[in-house]
This record gives sequence, C-alpha cells and structure tokens, in this order.
Amino acid sequence: MSPGNKFHRILLKVSGEALMGDNSYGIDSETVNRIAADIAEVHRQGVQVCVVVGGGNIFRGISGAAAGMERASADYVGMLATVMNALTMQHALEKLDIQTRVLSAIPMATVCEPYVRRRAIRHMDKGRLIIFAAGTGNPFFTTDSAAALRAAEMGCDALFKGTKVDGVYSADPETDSSAERFDSLSYLDVLARDLKVMDASAISLARENKIPIVVFSIRRPGGLAAVVKGEGAFTIIGERE
Repeated sequence: MSPGNKFHRILLKVSGEALMGDNSYGIDSETVNRIAADIAEVHRQGVQVCVVVGGGNIFRGISGAAAGMERASADYVGMLATVMNALTMQHALEKLDIQTRVLSAIPMATVCEPYVRRRAIRHMDKGRLIIFAAGTGNPFFTTDSAAALRAAEMGCDALFKGTKVDGVYSADPETDSSAERFDSLSYLDVLARDLKVMDASAISLARENKIPIVVFSIRRPGGLAAVVKGEGAFTIIGERE
C-alpha cells in the first residue's frame, strides 16, 4: 500500500445514476471509463477495492412499484439492472489490465460468480478487484444497504459513497445556494437531521460495525485517489469524537 493512503481495504458505492453521465438514462461509456480509471488508480496504489453498483440508470424498484408493479418483483428487476452495470464496469476495468470479478447475490453462473463471502475475500487477497451485483439479493433493501452489508462482511476500513457533489450538505446545493457543506458528521447527526446520504438502514449498519462513510464527488477525475489519501473535499461520517 502506498504510504500516502489511509486505508487498506475500501468499498466504493457507485450509483447507477453516476454511470449515466449527462444522459437522462442508460450507460455512458465515457463516464464508465473515467470512473474505471479512477478505481484502477487506487487499486494500483495497493488499496484493496470492492465495488457495489446501483441500477437506477436502468430501473428503480420503487418507481416500478409506484407505476403499479408488485414491489418485490420490481426490486428484482432493479437487481438485474445492477448486474448489467457491474458487467459493464468489469469490462472497463479489464481494458485497464485490472483483474476483476463480478459476484452476484442472485446466482447466474453463465455471466458471473455467485456471491460467497470467503470466495470474495480470497479474490481480494489474490489482488483482484471485486464488483458486487444484485444488491443483497432480497427485495425491499437498497443498494446502499447492500454496500454497508458488504463493507461489514469484507472487513473494509471505510465505505466510500461517490455522489454528484463533494460531500454532505444541509440541503441540495444545486437548488439552494445557502446549503452548508459539512466536513464531518456523526451517524446520529445524519439520522436525526434526515440527511439524504444513504438510507437509514445503511447508516445504522455502518454505525453498528464502526465503518466510517466517506462522501465525495465521483464526477471529479482523480477524486477517489485524492480522498483515499485524505485530500480534496469530502464529508466523513463516523463516531462522534
């Protein structure tokens, strides 16, 4: 591990929306390649990286349920969307000569490996980068909850949440110019203020396992590598000092 890095093993949560670029839906290849390059840079510095991808750029279970689809079925469709995103990200990383494995919570052996905790840890110990797909494999749980769960199972030092802004704000900075950015927050601050960082179950799971959450902008090239070194703008969520 590079001396400047503060973490040995991290989990990066990438939302499906982050893969859209400036489009309104789908996958933007240029954006995927840029994010893959950022992940590869951190991986090459000796940090063990695992990734959880969302599927909101293709399908959201909640929106499907709102349109009249039965919620559990809608969530399963959303999980399949995350597999599509994971395979796309795997391709982008392997073009950069990063050995990558996709592990899905829903078994589909033709396209990827089933998620087995010990297998995932063994892959990382062998220097491979892991992408977790299909959320937790259960309806009614978001990919944020899956990210917190996998971070705990993998013994990660931190959970990195890549967003469109450079941290956690008191309000949406794109619509409220007076929004305040926080450098640090406690888990309870996030829950009490109902800050829309991750869902409450994900925050609670991270708190129970003492996993800090680092919120940063995934839109800035090189942003992940900088934040791993403790540089740049970000918000860290953890225990109150």
